[in-house]
Parts: sequence; structure tokens; C-alpha cells
Amino acid sequence: MSDRPHIRRLPLGRGAARPAARGGTSTVHGRPGRKAPPCPGGEAGTLSGTVERVTFHNPDTGFCVLRVAVPGRRDAETVVGHVASIAAGEEIRAAGEWTNDIVHGLQFRATSIHAAPPSSLEGIERYLGSGFIRGIGPVFARKLVQAFGAGVFDVIDAQPSRLRDVDGIGPARAAQIVEAWSGQKVIRDIMVFLYGHGVGTSRAVRIYKAYGADAIALVKENPYRLARDIRGIGFLTADALARRLGIEKTAGIRARAGIAYALMQAIDEGQCGLPREDLLASAQKLLEVPAETVGAALQAELDEGAVVADAAAGRDCVFLAWLHSTERQLADALRGLAAGTPPWAAIDAGKALEWVERNLDLTLADRQREAVRQAIASKALVITGGPGVGKTTIVRAILAILSAKRVRVALCAPTGRAAKRLTEVTGLEAKTIHRLLEVNPADGRFRRGPSSPLACDVLVVDETSMVDVPLMHALVRAVPPRAAVIFVGDVDQLPSVGPGQVLEDIISSGAVPVVRLTEVFRQAAASRIVVNAHRVNRGEMPELTTTPDRPTDFYFVEIDTPEEGLPRIIQIVTERIPQRFGLDAVRDVQVLSPMNRGAIGARSLNAELQKALNPRPPQAVQRFGTTFALGDKVMQIENDYDKDVYNGDIGFVRTIDAELGDVTIEFDGRPVLYASHELDRVVLAYATTVHKAQGCEYPAVVIPVTTQHYPMLQRNLIYTGITRGRQLVVLVGQKKALAMAVRGSRAVRRWSKLGEWLAGGPR
Repeated sequence: MSDRPHIRRLPLGRGAARPAARGGTSTVHGRPGRKAPPCPGGEAGTLSGTVERVTFHNPDTGFCVLRVAVPGRRDAETVVGHVASIAAGEEIRAAGEWTNDIVHGLQFRATSIHAAPPSSLEGIERYLGSGFIRGIGPVFARKLVQAFGAGVFDVIDAQPSRLRDVDGIGPARAAQIVEAWSGQKVIRDIMVFLYGHGVGTSRAVRIYKAYGADAIALVKENPYRLARDIRGIGFLTADALARRLGIEKTAGIRARAGIAYALMQAIDEGQCGLPREDLLASAQKLLEVPAETVGAALQAELDEGAVVADAAAGRDCVFLAWLHSTERQLADALRGLAAGTPPWAAIDAGKALEWVERNLDLTLADRQREAVRQAIASKALVITGGPGVGKTTIVRAILAILSAKRVRVALCAPTGRAAKRLTEVTGLEAKTIHRLLEVNPADGRFRRGPSSPLACDVLVVDETSMVDVPLMHALVRAVPPRAAVIFVGDVDQLPSVGPGQVLEDIISSGAVPVVRLTEVFRQAAASRIVVNAHRVNRGEMPELTTTPDRPTDFYFVEIDTPEEGLPRIIQIVTERIPQRFGLDAVRDVQVLSPMNRGAIGARSLNAELQKALNPRPPQAVQRFGTTFALGDKVMQIENDYDKDVYNGDIGFVRTIDAELGDVTIEFDGRPVLYASHELDRVVLAYATTVHKAQGCEYPAVVIPVTTQHYPMLQRNLIYTGITRGRQLVVLVGQKKALAMAVRGSRAVRRWSKLGEWLAGGPR
């Protein structure tokens, strides 16, 4: 099924328009398009004319390719840009620049397009006959113009009954014409309003799509809602619009929006709330208003119920009401889940252990045997531990026993890669949590829940440390009341990217039985990756010395300054690892940086690694400041339910449509089409952050660790990065920086109520 059923590809003959990139000149064969001189018929940077043909228009995003007749020019010009609605015959004024693209030829790439109904009789007829107004085709368009001339729009507006004077237009068709015309007028009025207040075309289209005919009223009432509701619009953009609408800097509506925005920023950093004084300080810095104004705004938010005040860890905190409620409901659900007995009949643990060791050819350690006993006797259980301690072996043993008793099993993990790995080690189908809960692509809601629970007797959740509060709440609500749940994960890894620290809170609360595995088995102990991961987790420096005659899977490449890191990493990835270990530099090697910014942050590393690993691609396209080329490794950075691709999924660019700028990306063997305007949802992935790599394993990882990464140098970040490597880990950095991370704190505190509620704290 097409990912974009509303987009129709059109034949492109000689001279026909071909869509080009939004946000930059496209490049093909690695060569950028060159600027064309200003075109006659329009000033440099502007163009005015009449739309002859709408070659392409995506109504969901507004992206369009137009052929425009410009006064004084013999041939129509190609205009590429964004507009909510457009039809042949309309008169436009566009601002932008001329480009001479190597593939598409001369184009006017518009940053804004202002459209108005046509004024000439020829333009009016073409406009009405374009199919833009439902109920009017070319025949009736000619009749209407012949009957009413240039006043036809006034007739439709003010005297719609006169439409029936035209032969062939009866009551039904007349009503249809009036309704369609009114709808187009609403769109035009909204766009004119937004343009007049400094909102660009692409954002204006998003606003119209979100709010429909109520857009003007809603934006006037509270422009700050845009930061909450519209993807790509933040507080600063909404604030600029508010100033144009005359909202004062000290207005209560602005201060309240600042409070909400500060809390949303905290959620983006993994918090469920903030201490009251921290929230007030953050909002005051953002708003640049007196403390009394911010305090009054917070009180107004509390009075209205948008936020909730509650104590956490002995401090007065503030939470967004929906997230506070979600945490409380999750605590109730988990406590209820842990109560009672499992849904299967009593199992003789001794006989079950003998049977499973014999059938799976296993020899379980004492702690592992205890974990199996707990699992078959508990309605809820947590199994946690680091690498090499046998979590996978235990899960296999538990599932074998339960499957033999005809217990219905469901397996899930937060990411596609983690689910795939769980399938491989258990031999049973595992799904991502989103797929298990049957997410609805239209709205992101889950079909599975209390009224339609999962069809299982036991649910196994792997990589639980990655699951945030909202997702865990949705998952637990979908578990049948009688079913059991086994949470598996490494609590010492980084917590979820989203809000909360669910696994840590469950374990520390004592509300659910926990089996913590600590013994590293002999085979795993031969790996310096495993040994050093555990050393780091204990706050000890990893063993960094190596000898040429003894092969190892863990290396430390020392550099004196952060500036030395970039060329050294490029050499290690492109030459040394492939030559010595026979690994593919693109598919098998993953660079994991502590942060995005900086000279050896993920962004900079991606640009340089792309040059080194994909230097002469046959095709490339530039979008949103990034060049995507055939063969590039890329990562999805937000959940896309329609495409069934999720935050953190890695794919490879397989095709590029030179005409439309579309890109096909392959994820785990499945091709997914991205329109040119959708490429802001993916980034290059030769390098990524450690946070984005949670739940993934790679044959080899390279991790820069320098003082430049100081804000992110935490023990669990280095530990998580090391545990992502399956065959090889290479640290490139300064011993001083590594020591700072290893001997420092495990992590920055996350403000949450879940642990207290689980432990039976105040409600």
C-alpha cells in the first residue's frame, strides 16, 4: 500500500515541472545546483503571475509544483513551494530565489506563496473549471462566466440563488458550489491571516491542517497553543506570533505558556516533573519577566488543574496533570498485577528444572535456578543484571517450561532490533510494544487495552529499562487481569529517553519480586567487553592495557586533545577495524557519541564519516541541511505509525527519485517511501548518541570520550555504550575524561512519583 495515497504522480514531459527539495538546492551525482540569474517578469527574489497548471500538490503538507504564466515571458515558469490550496487560474505572488537545478532546470523556489482569485475572465474560467470548486467543471465554468462575467464570485458569495439561472444548475448543484466556495474562502482567509502575522507557508499549512476552519479564532485566543499542538513550532515561534497579535510580555497567558513549556522541556529530558523552585527559575529565565508574574502564572495553572503540586523525594514538585495521573495509574496497575497467583496450575519447580536442563542441554547456576523458581510461582517478576550473567538463558528456560504447560506466551521489546534479537534467542515471535498493542496509525492510539486485552497468559518484556512511563502504562493496561508479567532488563543502563525511570522505580519500591543476577559466567568472563562493562558499573576504571600478541575485544586509543579525536575515529572506522577484524565499516561498525554537539559529537562525526564511507554516490539529494545519498545509513528520529517505523530504527537509502526528490529507505529488508518533505524525520546514522543506541547491539562500536563531552560524562552512559558492542569495543579519548565518567555519579536524578506510589507512599 502506498504511504501517500493522496499524492498522484504525473507524467513529466519536456518542460514539465519536477518537484524539488524544500529547504535547499538539490544535488545529483554530488554536484549542487547553481544559481540562475534573475528572470525577466519578476524582481530578484519575487515572482508574480497566473497559475497555468498545478503539476503537483500534496494537500497534507502544502508542497506544490506550479507552472506560472509571468507577464512579459513567453514560456510559463516552474514554481516550487508550499501553499494550503491552489488551482489553475489563480494569481500568485511568490517570494524566494531562482535556481538552475542540474536535473530539473530553471525553477523559482518559493519561501512563501500568496494566492488570490483571478481577475481576468480567462483566469476566472480556468480557475472555476479546474475542479477546485466541487460541482463546477470546464462546461459550467464557461456558462457561469458568460452569465455573470467578472462578478461571478460576488454572485456565489451574496446571491447564490442566481446560480440556478444558469442552464443545468439545479438546487443540489448550486448548494454544492456554494459549500465548496465557502470552504475555499475559509482556507484563504486563514492563510492570509497567518501570512500577515509572520507565519511561513509550511507552518501555516500545518496550523490549518490541525485546526481547520477554527484556526484564526483558536490562534487569536491563545497563540501559545501552537507550541503544544503543532510539530515544528516551539515556544519562541509562538511567542513571536503572540507579540504581533499584541500580547504583552507580562501577560498572564504568556507566563502560563512559559510554565507549560518549561515542564515539557523537562519531559524531553526524562523528567516527570520539576521541583517548584527549579520550575519557577527555568520559566523566569525563558520569559524574562518578574518572579511575581511567574508565580502568579503557576498558581493559575494549579487552580485550573493543568498542573499538579505534589511532594517527591521530600521536595515540593510540580507535574503536568496528565503525566502525574498516568504515573499514579501505572503504580496502581503494577501493584494489582503483582497481587495474587499466576494463571497456570502449580508447577513442581524441582521436576521442571530437571526437565528444562535436560531438554535444553543447560546447566543452570544456583541464582539462575532461583530465578526460574520465582518466575513459575509469581504473577509479576523482574529479572535484572548486566552482560554475561545469563538473563537470556533464564528467559529461554522459563518459556520452555511454560510453553510445555500450554501457557500462552507473548514477547515484546521497545525497539525493532531488540524484538528481533529476542525472537532469535527464544525461537518465539517477539514484537515491538507498539505492534503488540496494535497502534492506530491515524492517531497513535493503541487498540489493545482494558476493553481489548492481549491474548496471553504471560507477557515477557525485554529491555525494560528503555520503557518510559506513558508506554509502560499503555502496556500494563492491556495485560489481562489473570495474566503474569516478567520484566527483563539491565537497570544499570541509561533510563528511557522518555519521562521516568520505570524499571529502577519498580525494583527500588519492593512492590514486585526481583532477581538480580551478578555472577559472570566463565565463557562471558573471557570477554574484556563484559569484564570492563562490570568494572565501569562498579565505579572502577576499565582495563586499558593491551599486548600485540594477545587478541582482545576491547581497546582504548588515547588522544591528548579532543581535536585529535575526529581524524583518529575516521581512520579506525574506515581502515583499522575492517582490515584487522574483517568487519564492514558501514553495516557492522557504529560510532556512539555521548552527545550530538561538538567537534566529535554525533552530527560532526556523521558529516565526516559520510564523506569517508560514501564519497562518490551515484545520486544524492539535499534536504533540511543534510545530504542523503544512495547507500547512506540513516536513523528514524520520531515514531511514524503510518509507515510502521519508530524512533531509533536504522535503515539504508536504497533509491532516490530525481524527479520528485522522494527517497526509499530499507528497514530490516522492508522498503519505506519518504516524500521529500518527510526527510526531516531521518538523520544520518554513521554516528549516533549512546541514548539512541539503547536496546541495540552492534558487531563493533567506537566511543569517543573526551573532556569536550563533560556535560554527559556519566557512569551509566559509558556502561551502556560498552554493552552495545557484541564483538568489539574501541574507546577513543582521554583517560582524564574516562575517569571523570567512571568515578562520577551514575546519572542525573529524575523527578518522579512512581517509586513512592509503588512502595505504598502518600497518595
